[in-house]
Amino acid sequence: MKRFTKSRPAKWFFSGAAITVFLMVSAQEWGTFGLHAQAQSSSTASKESSAVVRTLPDFTDLVDQVGPSVVNIRTLERAQKTMGSGGDQDEEMQELFRRFFGVPIPGIPGMPPGQGAPGQPKTPKAKPTPRSEEDQPKGVGSGFILSGDGYIMTNAHVVDDSVKVIVTLPDKREFKAKIIGVDRRTDVAVVKIDATNLPAVKIGDVSKLRVGEWVMAIGSPFGLDNSVTAGIVSAKQRDTGEFLPFIQTDVAINPGNSGGPLINMRGEVVGINSQIYSRSGGYMGISFSIPIDEAVRVSDQLRASGRVQRGRLGVQIDQVSKEVADNLGLGKSQGALVRGVEANSPAEKAGVEAGDIIVRFEGKNIEKFSDLPRIVGNTKPGIKAVLTVFRRGAYKDLTVVVGEFEKEVVAEDKDDSGDKPRQLASYPTLGLSLSELTEAQKKELKIKGGVRIESASDAAAMAGLREGDVITVLANVEITNLKSFDAVASHLDKTKPVSLLIRRGAWAQYTLIRPIIK
Repeated sequence: MKRFTKSRPAKWFFSGAAITVFLMVSAQEWGTFGLHAQAQSSSTASKESSAVVRTLPDFTDLVDQVGPSVVNIRTLERAQKTMGSGGDQDEEMQELFRRFFGVPIPGIPGMPPGQGAPGQPKTPKAKPTPRSEEDQPKGVGSGFILSGDGYIMTNAHVVDDSVKVIVTLPDKREFKAKIIGVDRRTDVAVVKIDATNLPAVKIGDVSKLRVGEWVMAIGSPFGLDNSVTAGIVSAKQRDTGEFLPFIQTDVAINPGNSGGPLINMRGEVVGINSQIYSRSGGYMGISFSIPIDEAVRVSDQLRASGRVQRGRLGVQIDQVSKEVADNLGLGKSQGALVRGVEANSPAEKAGVEAGDIIVRFEGKNIEKFSDLPRIVGNTKPGIKAVLTVFRRGAYKDLTVVVGEFEKEVVAEDKDDSGDKPRQLASYPTLGLSLSELTEAQKKELKIKGGVRIESASDAAAMAGLREGDVITVLANVEITNLKSFDAVASHLDKTKPVSLLIRRGAWAQYTLIRPIIK
């Protein structure tokens, strides 16, 4: 009311009774208006307050709904152990960090003697106390009930290599679990307990998950059962795994949360909490979860056969940079660059060559190179699939019989050896000194032709080329010998970068040389 009565300019224009009447009326009007305005303001504030309350998430119902389906998992291992001066508790804490982060964390209890934090003096070695060879605590994790008959999903790293798995339900009942299957590549595992009528989780649709959406995690960080944390989805399709596009969140995840569910506001599981990014060894606001659709696909196979079948091509791949894509005429940075082809692999039998860019598989576009192993891995071995490659400026369809993924095969780089060829050629603008390939070199590399780099300087050296590299393609034209190289090089625009496909041992890679005019 005060702010309305402070400004009444009428007293400057009226006198006597008139001013009294006006002031009385004015005061009444202002008073009425003030009360009305105050009511409106109060109503508006109430609405705004109500709106704020409505937008803030309330996780209580979700905890009641999903909490009974989340379990604590303890694992035991049988091994000869030694115990330092820190005792059992310190060792268990160090084991938690080791299992979750993969490496010991300097400066925390249980650190191996003599390994202090960087820049700190080493600690004296404590005399170890031998333990008997019996079942010892190995780690603590989480899981959630997939079905009422006792199937439980968790992380592979939680139960892998364990001799005993103990599952504790929220009602404190304990069961010894049987490991049904473990898939290390996706970090998914399924265990089973002998129980019925268990409360199973609801599986959500990951495709409907949106960045910025609220999510909640339930797990057992540091062994603290049924701890609830919450945050938002920070990003989707994060490439941190070979076969998985992870969900990134800012939900607090710590050792012991591994294997627990990531839950949306509808009470549906959309992911399995699996990893964090950390420079300190603790939670730093970035957590990663396995998308539940990928996890369910794996769990179905584990429940059916105890293992996961994956398709494979037998190629070593790399990304395609925008600069290389533009130079080759690909149009945009897409696809998977084939750096090497495994001998007798499905890819070799289909005619895939080092230097090919795989842009489609069974009609599915390969937007980035990490898409290829995921798409092929989800393909049933033995079927025929159409593979589209971009080779020397043109698209080509190849038919490949998808093989079964067994183990990762990595070709080794080998130094070229044998007799030095006699014929040499020099290209100062490119910084190259080249020679013909011997038949032995062609046979070793399994190529029909090309030219060998005898020395690389100036522009070639700046491009990362070195002696022993073999050039098989220049400016999108296949090179068979020095004569063909010279024919292409003579027509190059010396002011523009030129693309080359090189072989270095078993691998192939595109690179660009920016000519230097001397």
